[in-house]
Amino acid sequence: MSDVQIHWFSIINSVVVVFFLSGILSMIIIRTLRKDIANYNKEDDIEDTMEESGWKLVHGDVFRPPQYPMILSSLLGSGIQLFCMILIVIFVAMLGMLSPSSRGALMTTACFLFMFMGVFGGFSAGRLYRTLKGHRWKKGAFCTATLYPGVVFGICFVLNCFIWGKHSSGAVPFPTMVALLCMWFGISLPLVYLGYYFGFRKQPYDNPVRTNQIPRQIPEQRWYMNRFVGILMAGILPFGAMFIELFFIFSAIWENQFYYLFGFLFLVFIILVVSCSQISIVMVYFQLCAEDYRWWWRNFLVSGGSAFYVLVYAIFYFVNKLDIVEFIPSLLYFGYTALMVLSFWLLTGTIGFYAAYMFVRKIYAAVKID
Repeated sequence: MSDVQIHWFSIINSVVVVFFLSGILSMIIIRTLRKDIANYNKEDDIEDTMEESGWKLVHGDVFRPPQYPMILSSLLGSGIQLFCMILIVIFVAMLGMLSPSSRGALMTTACFLFMFMGVFGGFSAGRLYRTLKGHRWKKGAFCTATLYPGVVFGICFVLNCFIWGKHSSGAVPFPTMVALLCMWFGISLPLVYLGYYFGFRKQPYDNPVRTNQIPRQIPEQRWYMNRFVGILMAGILPFGAMFIELFFIFSAIWENQFYYLFGFLFLVFIILVVSCSQISIVMVYFQLCAEDYRWWWRNFLVSGGSAFYVLVYAIFYFVNKLDIVEFIPSLLYFGYTALMVLSFWLLTGTIGFYAAYMFVRKIYAAVKID
């Protein structure tokens, strides 16, 4: 591996882009918010003459619990689990404790960490579920412990069956599969239940405004407020920040090259977290200004928009860089890519969701509401 210069170039490029955007976004958002909050907090007699508009209008509905709160909190719990795991793995690898030459060390560490991070995932999911007025905590904990890992295990098992059919040495042996299942139900599930129990018993998140009894009518939305347009717009920035690193990771996975630049990867991960949070805050601000208060699910989907670009890039990489013609190798490629895209969507969606949730609570706490 001798492409260190490209990495430095891409990192500096990403950092400059992210700082530039942070500057612009924070200026715009802080200035408009200051203006908004100052207007909203003016004396009452002025307010009677002035027709209210913008995000203050939906204050009675902005914290109305969404549909399917159990699934939302379960996905966000898995996202927190993934986030903790990836952060620790990259950090430990950056310190040089996981050498790429010892095969499987990274994967083993990641698996074990994911199991043990179930406590944090369960705790955050339980607390959020309680905040969203959920009551069936046992079902919620089971959903958190099995939804995402179940999908991952299912896809891996199906792909492995195909490899077994080919009598390949790359197949995961059956005892290893059983061991993974035992770890999932013996370590991860009890830990998620434990975390969920304490999270559900803890005080729910403090929402600064009360929710009205009757939901407001949502006005007709413009075309650019469409969910898919939002995903396309929000995904470009975080994807652009980590695009070159993604190329190296793909070559490491599919073209048998070594990947050992974990310091760069750690920087890219931090840039990704920052850019996801910013984009998510901007998107939720625009949505509330358009008087659409159904932001919970939409924000989770839109923040994970860069996963869509990762999928497009994976297809491009398959067509241009790899010469795979047979069915089973293609199936393996797209099966593992689907897992990567799903995990990436959960990760970025969770980062964006929590950033937006903190932002929404902050702005509504700053406004005086009768």
